Parts: sequence; structure tokens; C-alpha cells
Amino acid sequence: MKETRTVEYKESIDTNSFLKTVSAFANYSGGQIIFGIADDGTIQGISDPIHSTLSLENKIDDSLKPVPAYSLEINKDSTITLHVEKGPFTPYLYKGKAYKRNDTATIEVNWLELNRLVLEGMNQTYEEQVSFLQDLTFVELNKEFCQILGIEKITDDILKTLGLYTNDKFNNAAALLADHNRYLGIDIIRYGKNINELMDRNTDDNVSIFRMYHNAIAFFDKYYTYEEIKGNQRMKKELIPNLAYREVIANALIHRLWDIQSRIRISMFEDRIEVTSPGGLPAGIDEEEYLNGQVSFLRNPIIGNIFFRLGYIEMFGSGIRRIKESYRNSLSEPEFKIFNNSITVVLPILINTTEVTDDEQIILNFMSIQKLSRTEIGRMTDFNKNKTIRLLNSLINKGLISKSGSGPNTKYSLSKK
Repeated sequence: MKETRTVEYKESIDTNSFLKTVSAFANYSGGQIIFGIADDGTIQGISDPIHSTLSLENKIDDSLKPVPAYSLEINKDSTITLHVEKGPFTPYLYKGKAYKRNDTATIEVNWLELNRLVLEGMNQTYEEQVSFLQDLTFVELNKEFCQILGIEKITDDILKTLGLYTNDKFNNAAALLADHNRYLGIDIIRYGKNINELMDRNTDDNVSIFRMYHNAIAFFDKYYTYEEIKGNQRMKKELIPNLAYREVIANALIHRLWDIQSRIRISMFEDRIEVTSPGGLPAGIDEEEYLNGQVSFLRNPIIGNIFFRLGYIEMFGSGIRRIKESYRNSLSEPEFKIFNNSITVVLPILINTTEVTDDEQIILNFMSIQKLSRTEIGRMTDFNKNKTIRLLNSLINKGLISKSGSGPNTKYSLSKK
């Protein structure tokens, strides 16, 4: 039995430290505190569980402001389970402070997160707050709606319909869509052989998110698309799926935290693109739900709705599935790295199954993350030394396997990309 982000153990009810965790669970995703279990997971039980539940009730009712929804349950092993629900009236404070869970620990939130909890308790998003900038123009937005939706001109009524006014003033969503604003946007770097070899760079700050989006697409087209001539036909080819890249950029813009003074970072390498967006997973969504596209939560619903109207995203919550689907016929796969304060999506170069020969596929069938020597691979495949070396080098060049060591200690394994 181990503690998790939503489960905490307490050996007794003697201390009040559990009240910080009650605050954390009520502010974010809910959870359970089980009393009568030691830190190592052994069950100790509570000597007088009935009296203890009354004591716990009094502590919660007297110490949490507002009091969250909770229930207490006495278990057969004499432990007590405190169920705390995610509350709608955030922030839930203990001694004037709000808390959150950081893995299995409970910590105080910073002022920025406290402000988000206050907005959530008011049923308001950051987008809906009145912008400090009111002298806004919308040339970029007007161009998008004219070209894609055929609207002749963006009027004040349309801006209001799109949700860009709060109390008759432009809100933060309007500022993000305006031609000029104060937001840090996207930083794109094209690297050479390694991160020390900087080949190209583009940074978009203080401009409309449509300008950010289109410039990011143009940078992609510059390095990851090419034309191939077959007979009389000129065909456009993609080193990385254009659909996947567009989906990643659109999702980074509509799901990121805009109250953080940080840029979306796009790192372009010869074999992959890495897109890092400020802000981890929204409260209440775990990694499995995110990766499977089971839950759709828009941090910026106004911006998300406009991107949806313009066709830059499809169904809400389908982005991850669409990215994965674009690699269906590739031996390489996208990777999703989730951290507390950011999410990184890695899009590798496409390696189509047609690009692997039958003999190379035989070697791949025997390979794993476990490292094998050339001799071991030759013995498994029945290929001679020269043929094995030639095939291994080809697979290395295609990025499918990795080589480590030297001389007789040389080992090969499936690439971790």
C-alpha cells in the first residue's frame, strides 16, 4: 500500500497536519485520507474509531473555510477513511492558506495558483478577466474570419458573440487575439547536429495568436516538407506529419497557461520536433485520461471555440488520438512527456514500414531495449558477419536502433525515441 496524489495515510488523528491535505483535495481533484495506517503502509487501526470520527468532523468544520463536502467511513480493520470531494467554491483555506498535492506531498500554493483558485471559485477563467489593454485592433482576426468563414467584416456584435467582452470591456481572450498585446508567444529554434549548432530561429511575442500559429506552420514547412517528382507528377512529402504538427501547435495555444510569463518552445532537430507548452495537466485530469483522450478540458474555452469555428481543431479532446493516428503507418511514434508545470510532445521523423527491407525487419523482430552484440544478432538471424553489420548500420541511419560501446563491447538495441 502506497500513498498517491489522491490517497494519504495517517497513523493517528492526534495532529492537525491532515487538514492541509483536506484543503488540497477540496481545491483540486478530491481524494482520501485513511487514518490508522503507518507511513510504511502497515495497518495499525484506530483505538476508538467512533469518537475519532466525531473529533475529525469538529476539526474540519472548525478549521476549513469554506467547509468542503466530505464523508467519514469506519472500516472493518478499525481504520477510518475520510473522503474529500473537489469543491466548487475554491479556494478552500486552512489557517488562511490554500494547499495542493505535489505527487504524494502536500504543499502551499503560490500566489499565481491562488489567483486561479479564486477565479475558479467565481466560475471565471483567466480569459474572461478584463484586459489591462483596451486599445485593441483585430486585423488578423478579421482576415481569418473573412478568408475561412466568408464574413465581410468583424463587428462589435461579432466580437461580443465570440465572448471577447467582459462587463463591456475587452477581456484577456480579446488581447490574445488582438494584433498587439503583452504576451510572450512562441520561440522556435532549428538545431543542426546538436543543441550547440543553432541554424535558425524565430520568436513571436506581443502579437496575435493567429500570427504565432501561422508563423509556426511556415517554419515547419521550411524544414520538414519537400517535393518529390515521380514521372510527370510533383508530389509534396512530409518528414513529419503536417496534421500532427498543426494539432500540437493549436493545442499548445488553446491549452497553455497564459498567466505565466513563458513562451511555448519549439525545438526542431534533424530527427524530431519537440514542443513544450507552459502548464501541466489541468486539475482533475490524470496522465492516462490525457493520453487516451478520454476527457476534454479547455483551459481557454473562448480561444478554443474560435479555433474550432475556424477549423484549426476538430472535436474537443480528439487531438491526442489524431496525433497518434497520423503515425499509424510509421515505425516511429509520438511521445508525450508530462511534468508538473509543462507538457512536451515529441514528433519524430516518419519511418514508413515500406522503408524497411525484409532482412532489416528480421533483425528488428529479434531486437529489444535489451542490448545485444553483433555476434548474438548474427546467431539469432543466421546472417553472416558482413551482412549483419551492413543491416545494423542501415537501421542505425534510419533511427530504429542505437549503438553503444566500442570494439568487442559494442552493443545494439531498439532506439528509445
